[in-house]
Amino acid sequence: MKRLKIQAILMTALFLLVLLAETAQAARVKDLVNIRGVRNNQLIGFGLVIGLAGTGDSATNVFFSIQTVVNMLKAMGITVPAGQINQLQFKNVATVMVTADLPAFTRQGDRIDVLVSSVGDAKSLQGGTLLMTPLKGADGNTYVVSQGPLSIGGFSIQGQNRGVQKNHLQVGRISNGGLVEKEIYSSFNKKDEIELSMKATDFTTAGRVAKEINRAMKDDIAAAMDGRTVRVRLPKFYKNNATGFVSKIESLEVAPDTAARIIIDERTGTIVMGENVMISTVAVAHGGLFVQIREEPIAIQPEPLSEGETAILPRTRVAIEEGQDRLLVVPKGIGIGDVVNALNSIGVTPRDLISILQAIKASGALHAELEIM
Repeated sequence: MKRLKIQAILMTALFLLVLLAETAQAARVKDLVNIRGVRNNQLIGFGLVIGLAGTGDSATNVFFSIQTVVNMLKAMGITVPAGQINQLQFKNVATVMVTADLPAFTRQGDRIDVLVSSVGDAKSLQGGTLLMTPLKGADGNTYVVSQGPLSIGGFSIQGQNRGVQKNHLQVGRISNGGLVEKEIYSSFNKKDEIELSMKATDFTTAGRVAKEINRAMKDDIAAAMDGRTVRVRLPKFYKNNATGFVSKIESLEVAPDTAARIIIDERTGTIVMGENVMISTVAVAHGGLFVQIREEPIAIQPEPLSEGETAILPRTRVAIEEGQDRLLVVPKGIGIGDVVNALNSIGVTPRDLISILQAIKASGALHAELEIM
């Protein structure tokens, strides 16, 4: 009876471990897909930053800086004589490019962050203020107007012989410095169907997403078109309420499938591998190092007349020896993680491990994509 209790405890613990592993691997649909038509739009504009402490563009090297200032003054009713344009010197002005991302469903009057980057040879944008700059989209229309003081997150202090500088001084950000002037029309709520675009192309994950949506909605409304697209037909209950439907399916959890891949960075000795990486029967001898890995499952027999079933518990034995020059064939395949753990336990360097993995891949025993950076 005591043995049966131990068996029951072991089986229960194994079941809980498997259940917890599956739960930990699950991800929300929101984190796996993008919704077609719901995206940011990139904006760009050309402007001036003023108020710099003599660290702006030089008139001799950046001729368009003076032209930009003259055009600005002309727009404000101030005319600069043509003969005096070449004599102008503005050390506290810098020409910049202003960029921003306009989020989906942004409304007129909303504010967004903008990024300001120097175009000329300005030494620093510290303490500068961006003048009103229209930001345009790819269609040439103005969607945002930006203006305000810059924050560069650094500083520069110069002395006669040496100076101190922190962070990059030619790029700054204006928090909430962009004011949305034009909206992008969207009829998303009236859609009869939506398309989910997988962030990573995978047929298995796309099929799982469609299956989970059908299970949650108790209807056959989702289908995987390919490894990248899942098409979903909105139920009648969510007519003219696509937003509510998307909110419903975004919280669903799906276990994404991952390709068997090993990423190797030879410069830093970094190795990253997925859980699906496996190797076939193989023997490894690296210099004076010998590794032997074999599977020895344990059979647990039930008590006589207990009507129980034989339980098989997996067990892996790893034997590592140094200083012996021999080679032994491993009779069964095993996870590559066990091989790596065994090698790391005796202090094998990452570069030696890279060489071993490359050799296993060349032999055809490594069932994974080996990507070398």
